[in-house]
Amino acid sequence: MGGMRLLITGATGKVGTALIDQITAKPELGDVRIVALCHNRSTPPHPRIEVVHGSIADPEIIERAMKDVTHIVHLATVKESASSVIDVSIKGLFLLLEAARASRSLRQLILIGGDAAVGHCFVPYEAPVTELSPRRAYPGVYAFSKVLEEVMVEQYCVQYGLNGTILRAPWIMEKDDLKYALSFGDDQFGGPAWDTLIPREQQVRYASENCVPVLLDATGGPLRRNFIHLCDLVSAIMVALEASAAFGHLFNIAMTQPVDYAELGAMLAAERSMRPVQIATPFFSNALDNAKARLQLGWKPSFDLKAMVESAFAYKRAANDPRRVWYAG
Repeated sequence: MGGMRLLITGATGKVGTALIDQITAKPELGDVRIVALCHNRSTPPHPRIEVVHGSIADPEIIERAMKDVTHIVHLATVKESASSVIDVSIKGLFLLLEAARASRSLRQLILIGGDAAVGHCFVPYEAPVTELSPRRAYPGVYAFSKVLEEVMVEQYCVQYGLNGTILRAPWIMEKDDLKYALSFGDDQFGGPAWDTLIPREQQVRYASENCVPVLLDATGGPLRRNFIHLCDLVSAIMVALEASAAFGHLFNIAMTQPVDYAELGAMLAAERSMRPVQIATPFFSNALDNAKARLQLGWKPSFDLKAMVESAFAYKRAANDPRRVWYAG
């Protein structure tokens, strides 16, 4: 990574913060310089970090951020915000790609995409979802934007020979996220909102009885859905940076086996005396196949279900560390 000047958009989010921490903590990466594009927040001061404040939809901000940049990791996105999605996810990425195309210094652009582009657990697939599976987004501007982002980067690779890489990730878990994704209480975190599928009084009772949800899919079997631990996604980014095997390719970055809610419930019953309760849902079981990343990049996830559960339930969150989904900023 010699002589790398790395632009990170969405630098103050979950992934951006972890990626910056990983790079600045490694002495062997001491010559890597980071340009952090920040909108509403800022990264902590660091001698190797240059902060550019402004909107990704502003051409002057993009021009300033792109000066002498050799690599880009594009993380900036918005969730279900119809008022922001055009500026951030479409115009912003277009301006970034145009600047990348014209740059004389750029060596690689990495887009962190999402499994919303292939429908998450809202759209059925008859086989594991590979990089060749059709994009079939569910309703909503977020999933729509994830499709457009992947297509835009792919077309710049085709049309202009851009060294682009797409890392498609499912729900990114960190700290105690998984524990609270299973909560029947008001502290439940994440989605889809499966708790709305049962009456409120039942939800309250299950919360008081230390229950764990065993979500069932549309066929009546245990739901199987995809996750990735934050540490594993950051490791995939580090592997993909400057890897010739990554240029021009899309990779699914997910746990090798999707989380099976029946297995999860049994594990928590045995290890934490929680009571599994079944909840019918309209969702579909899907498997995001990570074989291409394992075989072509030599990357593999370190967190399986057991490791993710142990990590989430052992984590003690500080009072000044709120659990939230960061997008805008």
